[in-house]
Amino acid sequence: MTTGIEQWTGRVVEMIYLDRKGAFSKRRVRIIAVRDGRVRAYCLRAQAPRLFAAERIMALLPVASHAG
Repeated sequence: MTTGIEQWTGRVVEMIYLDRKGAFSKRRVRIIAVRDGRVRAYCLRAQAPRLFAAERIMALLPVASHAG
């Protein structure tokens, strides 16, 4: 199953995410891979890898390359 998130692999995006507790967060991440409904990304704020459920990603917006 493709989610459309694959097109952002390797790019930095702003992401709106809904966590398991129902809280929204806005993160700037670099998408590493999308597989089996999971998105592996590197969170630029936390400076650490993160794993996200694709169905909980509410929005993605590309970040201009100079803003990285």
